[in-house]
Amino acid sequence: MSGNKVLSLAKEWLQLDVNPSTREQIQKLVDDEDFVELDKRLSDRIVFGTAGLRARMEAGFGRINDVTILQASQGLAKYLISKNTADKEELTVVIGHDHRHNSERYANLTASAFLHYGFKVYFLGPGVIATPIVPFAVDHYGALGGVMITSSHNPKEDNGYKVYWGNGCQIIPPHDRGIQDSILVNLEPFFTDGKWDTDAVFEEFKDKLEYCKEEIVDAYIAQITSKLISEKVGGFKAVYTPMHGVGAEFAKRIEKEITDDEDLLVIVPEQEYPDPEFPTVSFPNPEEKGALDLAIATAESLNIPLVLANDPDADRFSAAVKVRGKWRQLTGNEIGFLFAQYVASKLPKDQLDKVYMVNSTVSSQMIASMAKKMGFNYTDTLTGFKWIGNKAIDLEKDGYLVPFGFEEAIGFMFTVVHDKDGLSALAVFLQMYQQWQKDGTNAISVLERGFKKYGYFTSCNGYYRTKDVSVIPKIFNQVIRRKQRTDYPSRVGDYQVLTWRDLTLGFDSSTKDGEPVLPVDSSTQMITCTLRGANENEVIRFTARGSGTEPKLKVYIEARSEWQSRSKKLARAVWDVLKWRWFRPGVNELTERIN
Repeated sequence: MSGNKVLSLAKEWLQLDVNPSTREQIQKLVDDEDFVELDKRLSDRIVFGTAGLRARMEAGFGRINDVTILQASQGLAKYLISKNTADKEELTVVIGHDHRHNSERYANLTASAFLHYGFKVYFLGPGVIATPIVPFAVDHYGALGGVMITSSHNPKEDNGYKVYWGNGCQIIPPHDRGIQDSILVNLEPFFTDGKWDTDAVFEEFKDKLEYCKEEIVDAYIAQITSKLISEKVGGFKAVYTPMHGVGAEFAKRIEKEITDDEDLLVIVPEQEYPDPEFPTVSFPNPEEKGALDLAIATAESLNIPLVLANDPDADRFSAAVKVRGKWRQLTGNEIGFLFAQYVASKLPKDQLDKVYMVNSTVSSQMIASMAKKMGFNYTDTLTGFKWIGNKAIDLEKDGYLVPFGFEEAIGFMFTVVHDKDGLSALAVFLQMYQQWQKDGTNAISVLERGFKKYGYFTSCNGYYRTKDVSVIPKIFNQVIRRKQRTDYPSRVGDYQVLTWRDLTLGFDSSTKDGEPVLPVDSSTQMITCTLRGANENEVIRFTARGSGTEPKLKVYIEARSEWQSRSKKLARAVWDVLKWRWFRPGVNELTERIN
């Protein structure tokens, strides 16, 4: 973009922003004539993605800051009003925030906007809240929507604006586009005081502002207790880490309900309290290599063979176990199978035909094999809990019970909320561990029995990062796809193609009419394919898709075989085939990362 256009955007920013810190950032860039950085910050407005807004906290229309938070809130408020089809007499919204830098300020700005436009605001404060309690509160109060200020497990420099619809699920199309359009016509701040005084707004509309954290947390814990806790546990200890996030406060409440033992959960002292600097982890995501090192060291020092973790906003869950002298952190797919097996074992066998379990298309198909043998139903969805949650609601409307859903990125859904919930997962895992203790078994043995019964499922997941996002659609359109929508490869390398699903163009070879069951989105890139191995018992399934939030081409591969070593070999072999025949990192300047 030319210098004049960038300077015009900078002038617009300086006219809007009243925050001295972010004003100074833009002004300095103008004074330094740093047009490249100004272009990065200002030219591309932040848009609603997988879960609302998420970006680095700094000045600019493409970042998270007071201006973009207020503009998003004004647009969302007006959109919710326009979609109030139930004609509710009172407009209501739920708002909560985590412990990150600026989260409280952003939540206050959000609440101020909704109050200004006539909403009653259920503010899940004072203090911080766990993300899954926001959709719970939306359901509890019958609100039109909810907002959680968090960037989950992102680096400390980031923050986010997560939006829930009135059904207690994350937003899906067309609402994401509708909200974005509404933001663009509601950019002028409603504040006229020149300082965006949220305290003054709260005082003006105090009859419509209700701080309700204590009430809603009590209700949330009561629901976990009644729906998920079937027995007290005890006789063992677990090291728990909230990863410098908000989880410990709520985990302690669950502990009181689930055990009569003292200190069932031994919290890692260095990581117990909310700290936006995340001083002991370079990346606050339990999935990342090394993230649980301190928790495992704590467990080792205390001779405790179990480590449990939530991510900073407590919507994800992870676990590591020590079996036969060795520590093993369980993958999201492994935990998903263990939960599914445990939940199914607790259900009456004569009712399984009215049960559905759900996971995303990039997650393990092991529960699909389990469903066929045990007699319950299974379906997959697009990536993300916005799809898993909404699918569960649809199935429940049809009279089915949906006791569990999951995604491989350590997200697990039970019956308390229609979203991933790391605290519910904590409660269920403790009971599952107790059951293993009673049965004289452990997580690894249960997994091994499952593999022998349903087949060995091994994943090889990763991504290719690019500096040029235009490369991704070129790979899909010029290398992978054929000219016709219904024309697809018969082989990928030496492997026969069994099924081919293209959710960008809208084709699925496995359906009678070729129309996909899952939603089609021409603005994204997503292909799922199954391949035959050496025999009918060997199947490899992979999904290649463009990331909705990062300049990445993501690849998820899972191979099934009767032998573990063969399954692992097949998954990696297909990775290599795709790498050299399709993605060609050297040619396309892609950086490879295998998880």
